[in-house]
Amino acid sequence: MLALQASQVAAIRILSGGIVLLPVAVTRRRQIPSNKFGVILLSGLLGSFIPAFLFCIAETKIDSSLAGFLNALTPIFTILIGVFFFKSQLQKKKIPGVLLGFAGMLLLFLAGGTTELKHGWYALLVIIATISYASNVNMVGRYLKEITSTNIASFAFAMLIIPSLIVLYVTGFFDFPVNNPHVLYSTAMSAVLGIMGTAVASILFYVLLRRAGPLFSSMVTYGIPFIALFWGLLAGETVLPLQLVGLGIILIGVYLTSK
Repeated sequence: MLALQASQVAAIRILSGGIVLLPVAVTRRRQIPSNKFGVILLSGLLGSFIPAFLFCIAETKIDSSLAGFLNALTPIFTILIGVFFFKSQLQKKKIPGVLLGFAGMLLLFLAGGTTELKHGWYALLVIIATISYASNVNMVGRYLKEITSTNIASFAFAMLIIPSLIVLYVTGFFDFPVNNPHVLYSTAMSAVLGIMGTAVASILFYVLLRRAGPLFSSMVTYGIPFIALFWGLLAGETVLPLQLVGLGIILIGVYLTSK
């Protein structure tokens, strides 16, 4: 039974992350310069809120392998947006590593046998999400260097609580019966995803962004296949030799980029 709409899952993810991090935001209010709140809110929108909705809606029509592959466009968009909109210096020595990692992702995608592209408009939503991610990492790297990773994530999610509640209200979430087991289970799983996979993950990502810079931090998208294959092995799935080759190429690409 389908209990929640895609937009409701996304809103619960952001809302749960905001509720968990709200105490941190309240206690650290004085640590944020007043002229940075707008940038932090925009970071929350570009880095979490907008992509969460785009991915949830897109994956109602496209499979996760295609979404993961398209998500690998993030480092490429990070370079392009950084150069054209943030006047970043083009690090030519890192481009081969980024392209090699993307080639490894492409090989994994083709090895999985999912080569038919259906629902192109929904795939476009994922591409827009990657552009949003890339814009955020460039913006944070440029304008929020002096703010700690925990503070960025805490205030960003705290300011997204009200928009998330509005989405849930407009979509009729609060009209669901509170004793519906399907709704309760789906809500709980969405909240866990929001707390661990969104709030905590965002803090860790901002730590990496501060230490390694926008380009290298955006390459975390190349790590998704490793986690996916790991869970696939636990589920008894077969890993093809071509997939291992693709993973090896990704590792080489990440290594070249980090040098």
